[in-house]
Amino acid sequence: MVTIPLAHTSWAIADNADRKACDDFFIDVFGAETAYEMLITPETEKMGLDREERLMMIGDTMIIPIAPAGAGAQPDSPIGEMLRRSARPGRWLGLALKVADLKAADAWLTAKGFKLHYDRGMEEHYFLIGRGQVLGVRLELIRQDLPGDPRIRDGWSPAKWRDEHPLGLEGLQAIGVSVPSLEAARAVFAGKLEWPEIGTRAIAGDEAECAAFMMGDTVIEALCGTGEQSPVARHCRDIQGIYCMTFKVKSAEAAAAYLRGKGLTLVGDTAMRFAVDPDQAHGRLIYLTERTVPGYPPLGSRIREPAQFPG
Repeated sequence: MVTIPLAHTSWAIADNADRKACDDFFIDVFGAETAYEMLITPETEKMGLDREERLMMIGDTMIIPIAPAGAGAQPDSPIGEMLRRSARPGRWLGLALKVADLKAADAWLTAKGFKLHYDRGMEEHYFLIGRGQVLGVRLELIRQDLPGDPRIRDGWSPAKWRDEHPLGLEGLQAIGVSVPSLEAARAVFAGKLEWPEIGTRAIAGDEAECAAFMMGDTVIEALCGTGEQSPVARHCRDIQGIYCMTFKVKSAEAAAAYLRGKGLTLVGDTAMRFAVDPDQAHGRLIYLTERTVPGYPPLGSRIREPAQFPG
């Protein structure tokens, strides 16, 4: 097994004018803190910057909403077109994973049959695996440190999200992915990527069967809908890929009361897992749960331990 820590997860916003409202929601509700913000300035515009984005921390998990801007606002911009095409409720851009040696990662993944894409000029920094190769999940393998990333600083701790913020957020438990079958998930996640399967269970609220795979410092939950009209089955059919994120909280009751106190509508079951209605959360389904799942890894980022690939 190659243990690959999560660097960030991202999604697209079609209109940059809407990006600040999205950022403000996560800052206000989840206590998100800015690690770095990439903005169009006269200098970056001359450099051809094609997007704006804010790198935000929720505990020790980084999220990045991204919108086309500058050169990306032009209709013929490849990045702008990709972001506008990807900007729909329930669709995420993908996951960035941290590796120690990009060439070793390239060799290992190429030998597994993946086709890699390098953006021009970024060959020493990252490469991409298209979403069509990983059941709708776009993977970005990165070697460089993310700008402003507090997780790499000595002494930094996410404990304040647990101890001081009303959500009592302890850490990222899992990332859910909608899949056509658990067999297809096993072929990709356990077979090609060699992420061990660590358990199966039914998730009643999403009308899905779940097979869990150890990615590294978090879990990939492959979710297969139990009926054609179940939420997961519809997501897999219409979008496919990342379906949700699930964070563990100290107290589901306290977290739910805090969210309702903000006038937010909750979906799901507070006794199991629940979320702010995605219509109020800028199209994202972000679950909270008080429950610990047997066999899942301890909560906490391992970003300072990037993946080491054999050879």
